[in-house]
Amino acid sequence: MKIENIFKPLITPTTDEVFEKLLSTSHLTVERIVSTGQATPADEWYDQEQDEWIILLSGSAGLLFETENIVQVLHPGDYVHIPAHQRHRVEWTDLSQPTVWLAVHYQHE
Repeated sequence: MKIENIFKPLITPTTDEVFEKLLSTSHLTVERIVSTGQATPADEWYDQEQDEWIILLSGSAGLLFETENIVQVLHPGDYVHIPAHQRHRVEWTDLSQPTVWLAVHYQHE
């Protein structure tokens, strides 16, 4: 068994978010996402086939759901369940430090 750490050295900031798959089965994927100021392009929405549960581990971010008119600000420890096909977008992520997310994507059996 190999022990890993969710806060292991983060990749040097780039222009892209970094997605790292930590665990994957036929019905479940767990990934670490590291954002360094990225946001969803203004004319795009995420519309995922699977449910998603996310927790913000460090940094901060603004999350907007298509059905709401207010950006929800996430801080370390905040989490949210996003049902499949709930259109949403990341309005902003922290520019002063990496924003580390733990995302769990899953399908109902």
